[in-house]
Amino acid sequence: MFLILENILEQVQKGTLSVSDAKEQLATFENLGFAKVDHHRKKRQGFPEVVFGEGKTAEQIISIIQSLRARNNQVLVTRISNEKAKAVLLECPEFIYHEMAQILYWKNEKNIGESSEGYIAVVAAGTSDLRVAEEAALTAEVLGSEVRRFYDVGVAGIHRLLNHAEEIQNATVSVVVAGMEGALPSVVGGLVSHPVIAVPTSIGYGANFNGLSALLTMLNSCASGISVVNIDNGFGGGYNAVLIHRIAQKGAGINEEDTLL
Repeated sequence: MFLILENILEQVQKGTLSVSDAKEQLATFENLGFAKVDHHRKKRQGFPEVVFGEGKTAEQIISIIQSLRARNNQVLVTRISNEKAKAVLLECPEFIYHEMAQILYWKNEKNIGESSEGYIAVVAAGTSDLRVAEEAALTAEVLGSEVRRFYDVGVAGIHRLLNHAEEIQNATVSVVVAGMEGALPSVVGGLVSHPVIAVPTSIGYGANFNGLSALLTMLNSCASGISVVNIDNGFGGGYNAVLIHRIAQKGAGINEEDTLL
């Protein structure tokens, strides 16, 4: 952050950057009236601000993503309904909508250098958990990581998981998504040597309490190396996995500039 500030000031001093352009680059956010778009999020954290679509109108989403697109190589909107996505796509046809994950995104493929080493495993217990799993997988992909999907491998048929055990073990980090009793992350945690991010879903019968029982199972897991995000928070699982994966890339000697988006 301080290096960026120093670089801008040096450009102004040399006359290669105007004062007005410097002010624009130094502005930490853009005030749209109903929202303050954080343009320094990428400088602070490595990734641009992500838009939570639920509760926002299509018009508000359009204004926010147009502001983000002008300054970033990718834009990600989560929890956006099909109806709102259609309205947004009329104004922003360059975006792509994934209906199952309820994700709208855009990537400038020319300027994004995805890391070529390692991958994130997204493991889902059942087909009913795929909305959350795909939210996690697409989040990681939009943010520049390779993802391999292992779906419908729940504990009710453990042989299905074991059939993919070696490939999951070779991942940098696993995002494990499960509803019902939420036991799958504990099983995966006992098989791998990397971090596991457990994502409980609200899938299940009455005593599942809309995912609460799965959440408590994951929080009480005796398997080491498991971290738990909130119920149905596929985005949180995918985002945290990318952070871990990015650290692993640095440890493998990959140029940091190649992994920052």
